Amino acid sequence: MSHGFVTIPRAPTYRIINARVPAELAPALAPAAGPDRLAACEIVVDRGRIAYLGAPGGFPAGRDLPAVDLRDGLALPRFVDVHTHLDKSHIWPRSPNPDGTFGGALDAAALDRESRWDAEDVLARMDFALRCAFAHGTGAIRTHLDSIGKQTAITWPVFAELRGAWKDRIALQAVALFPFDLAVDDEPQFRSVVHTVARYGGVLGGVTFLGDKPGPKLELALDRIFAAAAANGLDLDFHVDESCSPEARSLECIARAAERHRFKGRIVAGHCCSLALAPDEERDRVIGRLVETGIAVVSLPMCNLYLQDRRAGRTPRLRGVAPLHELDAAGVPVAIASDNARDPFYAYGDLDMLEVFREAVRILHLDHSDRPWLRMLGPASAEIMGLPGGGHLAAGAAADLVLTRARTVHELVARPQSDRVVVVAGAAVDTTLPDYRELDHLYGQEPVRLTQPAAKAG
Repeated sequence: MSHGFVTIPRAPTYRIINARVPAELAPALAPAAGPDRLAACEIVVDRGRIAYLGAPGGFPAGRDLPAVDLRDGLALPRFVDVHTHLDKSHIWPRSPNPDGTFGGALDAAALDRESRWDAEDVLARMDFALRCAFAHGTGAIRTHLDSIGKQTAITWPVFAELRGAWKDRIALQAVALFPFDLAVDDEPQFRSVVHTVARYGGVLGGVTFLGDKPGPKLELALDRIFAAAAANGLDLDFHVDESCSPEARSLECIARAAERHRFKGRIVAGHCCSLALAPDEERDRVIGRLVETGIAVVSLPMCNLYLQDRRAGRTPRLRGVAPLHELDAAGVPVAIASDNARDPFYAYGDLDMLEVFREAVRILHLDHSDRPWLRMLGPASAEIMGLPGGGHLAAGAAADLVLTRARTVHELVARPQSDRVVVVAGAAVDTTLPDYRELDHLYGQEPVRLTQPAAKAG
């Protein structure tokens, strides 16, 4: 059982000393932060909650408590992952992407879904993915669920079961994922999806036409989706312009639809790759509409770097990410997220938000910037998901922490922080990752017999 580089006392009350916390992740500490935006602090944990978060020695009653010395290491809140695909996770061993392209991913995932996704299969893979995320320190996840044909009735009850089973460890939200055509071409199935989402307390979503020039069909689909969401009190979370096509311009159409319907719910646009390729004047106009309508943008840097601008025998020229610097500077809510994990859309990944942030720093050039990008580890995504106080450290909140050896943000992103300590409700959890062998039976292989049961986080 792995608990990392420090030992958390089993006592109900203890203190963490010589800690440093980024001001972006603990607003109360901002006045005490130095030029590096880190604040030296002490954290007192009492019966699963943070009883004190403040200046070292500022809690006199804590002097005789058991102490955990971080030696200037960073203490972070647990992470929030606002865009994942738990239902697709870990199908790569049986359904790899044949050529690494978006088309190859669509075909491989569709075939796997149609032939293999029964309730047992989906449950096993989703639970495995959640255990990975939990061990890495994630406390909240939003997942998109393929809601097409028979799959809607299979996956949503599985999600509800997992949401209940994991409610004390990871807060879960789900979004219905379907092609926009469905809202126009198959009204009975679309109504069924909307009913399912409303029944399970989910979010309505959809994929805009990949690489296509917007037209009347897109406008009609948007009107029906927005109307259905408003009628059922649902938020919206779309897959938008996930291509390098100069014709893919549906993001502005979504903003216009939000204005047209005077939509009051939350709206999220994921990917938005094509926005980075738009001429400056067009990009500025679209960003202005996003500000006016309050639409948030989530970039998926690792997955889109993997998929976009891929051609056999040719080195990619484009990164496939949304223009987060411009969006954030204009006041658009922005976040990053894991997206896919070991499936045809992304062959790698483990739902580790610290890995996502580390790679985003490199891919999106988040260094050499005075923007509070660390908020994308938790608070920014929590706000998009409507989780009050999520992703923050604060006195009175649950003692949900990720403790690291890293003393600076540079040290945090320079290494994987594989020995991080994850604390949930004041107690250290097992950070041993589940063994891939657990899933061998789903790939047409006999499970490998381990000498001991595979360890499970938590």
